[in-house]
Amino acid sequence: MKTVLTQCKRVVVKVGSSLVTNQGEGLDVQAIVGWAQQIAALRENGCEVVLVSSGAIAEGMQRLGWKQRPSAVHELQAAAAVGQMGLVQVYESCFREHGLRAAQVLLTHADLADRERYLNARSTLRTLLNLNVIPIINENDTVVTDEIKFGDNDTLGALVANLIEADALIILTDQSGLYSADPRKDPAAKLIDAAQAGDAQLESMAGGAGSHIGRGGMITKVLAAKRAARSGAHTVIASGHEKDVLPRLLRGENIGTLLIAPELTLAARKQWLADHLQVGGMITLDAGAVRALRNEGKSLLPIGVTEVSGEFERGAVVAILDDNGRDIARGLVNYTAEETRRIARHPSHEIETILGYVDELELIHRDNLVLL
Repeated sequence: MKTVLTQCKRVVVKVGSSLVTNQGEGLDVQAIVGWAQQIAALRENGCEVVLVSSGAIAEGMQRLGWKQRPSAVHELQAAAAVGQMGLVQVYESCFREHGLRAAQVLLTHADLADRERYLNARSTLRTLLNLNVIPIINENDTVVTDEIKFGDNDTLGALVANLIEADALIILTDQSGLYSADPRKDPAAKLIDAAQAGDAQLESMAGGAGSHIGRGGMITKVLAAKRAARSGAHTVIASGHEKDVLPRLLRGENIGTLLIAPELTLAARKQWLADHLQVGGMITLDAGAVRALRNEGKSLLPIGVTEVSGEFERGAVVAILDDNGRDIARGLVNYTAEETRRIARHPSHEIETILGYVDELELIHRDNLVLL
């Protein structure tokens, strides 16, 4: 099954905090030497690699002499600013030993939520790959707040995989892969060799956060695989402690858990819509409108709207919920929140009478809507 990885020409590799730090006590330089060596081997075989690496905050804490991870946002930002210096220095020197150049790319959700900045980021990353440079990506922890942070580098890895249309996302952790249950609690838990990305059963199998060093857990990896699959990228969750794990995976060896992307993928614009983690507001629909979107491929009309939450402007990305509060879609809305509240539950031919003008008959056109 993992032979699908032998055909990969572009991959995103995410390495967790536990694989690049000494139990949170600064960077593990020898470990990073190993990652550079493995990535160099992939490049020699013609595979383009983008690296998403944790470790900046842990390195910053070490340099600042802090023993405990701070909770204050400004202190985390300070630690990240200090730690990024060390993280990139080590990677750059290690890649140089293999004749490779590295580039640091720091991203926030705002960079990918704005369509123009999204396209600029994609062009930059593709140019770096064409120049045989290894992009090292991290969340821009020096400026993020709760409103714009990705929350974990698994999600960031998936967003980057969609951004550059990678063939695979390889998530390396300190666990062997996804198990049928938490192996720390259930001795009968079995390693899942392969499954379909987005399978709802996978989320119930995934446990909570594992390491105290990082912020992610198995559930973030499963959700990242679901997100990456939208652009056709397969995901592997595997142990970074396996010797030469990256070259072996791309040779098709049976390591970890492979989450296979479906053959149908979203168009680039709809990938961008689906990847919005933060939205301007929420629009709740009745059952009839949900059926029209899901089963008939229709646009969203105001008559199907039962509730509007938040404040947003025309053209904002909004979340679309069903009548049970489940998040079912994302879309670019044609009217402001205040206008949407006024025309909700009304047929489209009444929009002009209610608002004094009509821009579009649809609240969200199907070309600007993506089901999740």
